[in-house]
Amino acid sequence: MAKPASPLSGRRRRMENFRKVRSEEAPCGGGAEGGGPGSSPFADLAPGAVHMRVKEGSKIRNLLAFATASMAQPATRAIVFSGCGRATTKTVTCAEILKRRLAGLHQVTRLRYRSVREVWQSLPPGPTPGQKPSEPASLSVLKNVPSLAILLSKDALDPRQPGYQPPSPHSGPSSQPAAPTSKRSLGKPAAEEGSAKRSQPEVGAAEEERTA
Repeated sequence: MAKPASPLSGRRRRMENFRKVRSEEAPCGGGAEGGGPGSSPFADLAPGAVHMRVKEGSKIRNLLAFATASMAQPATRAIVFSGCGRATTKTVTCAEILKRRLAGLHQVTRLRYRSVREVWQSLPPGPTPGQKPSEPASLSVLKNVPSLAILLSKDALDPRQPGYQPPSPHSGPSSQPAAPTSKRSLGKPAAEEGSAKRSQPEVGAAEEERTA
C-alpha cells in the first residue's frame, strides 16, 4: 500500500517554482523578544555609542577596522554588534576578536527574535506558442529568525543583569612579541666554522716543509 505524500514535500515542490525577490524586517510590537526595525535591546547606552549592523555578506576585516578605530577614540565608550539569522555567527566572531584586541571590555549579550517577511515571485513558465505570458504571482512568507546583540563597554556595567560577562584577564595584545630571527644570523656560525677550518694548515703540507 502506497504511503500518502506528506504536505511538507508538496510544499517544497511548489516553492521550487518561486524565487525570492526580497526580504524585509516586519514591524512588530515591543517587548523582551520583540522590537521594531532599528530598535536596540540596550536602553541606557552611553552617549556616542557605535552600532555595528552585521549582515550575512559583511566582511569581518572591514567591520573590525572601523570598530577598532572608533573604540580608539576617548569619546567612544561603547559599541554594539548586532546581527540576525545567518549573521549571528559572524556577530559573535567580531565581538570576540575586538575583546582580544582591546583589554578591559565589559560585555552584555541579548538574544531576541525578529519577524522577517520574505517576498517570493513565481518563475515564468516555458514559452507556449499562441499564448501570452501570464503575470508572475507573488507570495509573502513571515518567518521568525534569531537576533543577537552584543554590547562591549569600556565602563563598568551592572553584573547582575542577564548576559553579563566581565573583562577577560587574558585579553589585549601580547606585550612581549617574539624577536624575528634572520636567515643570515642562523647561517653565521656555520660560516665561521668553515673559515676556521680553512685557516688550519693540513698535516701533510707541514711535514713536507720540515723535510725540505
